[in-house]
Amino acid sequence: MMEKINDILSEAGVSKVKLAKYLGVSRQMVYNYLEMDTINDWPLEKRMKLLNLLSIKSSDEIKDLKIDNDFIRHVNNLINDESSTLVEKGNLYFDGIKANDQKVLNDIIYLLKDRLSANDEESSNICRYLYYFLETLETTPETKYLLAYTAKTTGFISADEYVFDADNQFAFESIFYSALLMYTNGSASRDKLIEVHKKFEQAMEIKHEEKLSRTQELYTTQAQALKELGYTELTKDNADEVLEKMAEIESRRI
Repeated sequence: MMEKINDILSEAGVSKVKLAKYLGVSRQMVYNYLEMDTINDWPLEKRMKLLNLLSIKSSDEIKDLKIDNDFIRHVNNLINDESSTLVEKGNLYFDGIKANDQKVLNDIIYLLKDRLSANDEESSNICRYLYYFLETLETTPETKYLLAYTAKTTGFISADEYVFDADNQFAFESIFYSALLMYTNGSASRDKLIEVHKKFEQAMEIKHEEKLSRTQELYTTQAQALKELGYTELTKDNADEVLEKMAEIESRRI
């Protein structure tokens, strides 16, 4: 069951960070929950929140869940609903966090609050990008190496400190330093930079398309199903019929 839930969340684009925020627990606690034998072992409140997220009434329905565009839209609308995840003022608890880590977390919150209190667009974008950056720590190890590189170049830690994968971190720092030397010295020609950045843009576009491909495929399948059934939109009354038609259309492509 838990493997099925993991697959569902992954296909719907729900990261462990977002799920933790939605449930009101730490990311580590999310991992602990997902390692349990069944969702019925979860605390009642968290179990009900997950069932609500998955738009089902009991854990028995999990095995029959269909990941279509309406489901993905529902999950993302709910998981990104700030009113359901916003921490209330004075309601941030550090229980279960080591004393030293509590201080670090407190300092981070203070810095972010101080930055956002400026109420300007640049500060808002910096914190938004920082949030995206933190989300990638789960899947992109290079972000950790970049954190270490920044800490080293700003004098907070020694240049020979390696707390992550030492070999990969060493290679990353060497290449990144070389690239920044070119940036600082202006030794790279404008034409060369334009060429490289164009490749960067193309690579990012491909990655973006891959991320959206599943949702786009479902939208296309739904549109085809509606057309074949003679409907103009998906409603509660025709949902079952449309979903069956979508499954039929998918089977034709196999």
